[in-house]
Amino acid sequence: MSDSIIVDVSQDWETACDVQQGFMHFAVPVAEGISYSARCRQLRALGGDCYDFIPLAHNRRAFAIGDASGKSLPAALMIANVQSSLRTAALFAGEYPGAVLGAVNRQLHTSSLADRFATLFYGVYDPSTRLLRYASAGHCCLMVIRRDGSLTWLDGTGFPLGLFTESIYEESTLRLCPGDTVIAYTDGVIEATNPLGVEWGVDGIKKAAVENKARRAEEVVDAIFESLDQYSQGQLTDDATVAVMHIL
Repeated sequence: MSDSIIVDVSQDWETACDVQQGFMHFAVPVAEGISYSARCRQLRALGGDCYDFIPLAHNRRAFAIGDASGKSLPAALMIANVQSSLRTAALFAGEYPGAVLGAVNRQLHTSSLADRFATLFYGVYDPSTRLLRYASAGHCCLMVIRRDGSLTWLDGTGFPLGLFTESIYEESTLRLCPGDTVIAYTDGVIEATNPLGVEWGVDGIKKAAVENKARRAEEVVDAIFESLDQYSQGQLTDDATVAVMHIL
């Protein structure tokens, strides 16, 4: 009869959870011309969603949201790779969204399993020109709620990260105005269902966001999750993340 060894990994698991939470729970520095806030609600102790707000030179602010394939530990390991690669790339090319996504993609393709991938949106807002310069690696379309209540969509046209060695990520620009609100989310938000199995969808988050567009970014995030919880009765099937940037 072979001997068996039982290893207690509970401490390691707890440490991994703390490390992941540390990536997203950080002091939010004041940024000129904008207010911003985000929340990530994980289905399990470890999750595959992320967001980040990165200070850049000349008062610019990078704004990112991502979602790794799968759930729990495998997704958490991949999204940690995304987050660390993103912050490194932002140090060298932070003002160029296409270059940042290209660098993160190469890192993930080299270090991840063949069947794993992640989506990521990365934008840079310049308060002096009120221009948002952005690129997307297959992430859910972001919505911009204009001060007059109209909507503009930011499409995610690039390939998800990790699929190909040299993916090209095209950049786009959008001029924002005081009173505009940018809403970013992961698919766990729009794919949440009610007890009848009907998805909340983009119409659900759009309604909640439009009704609260004049409020502070933190209040918009709270309102979206309150509306989501009412619809789904608190029963989610995936990690759910919402990030909001409001132009002052």
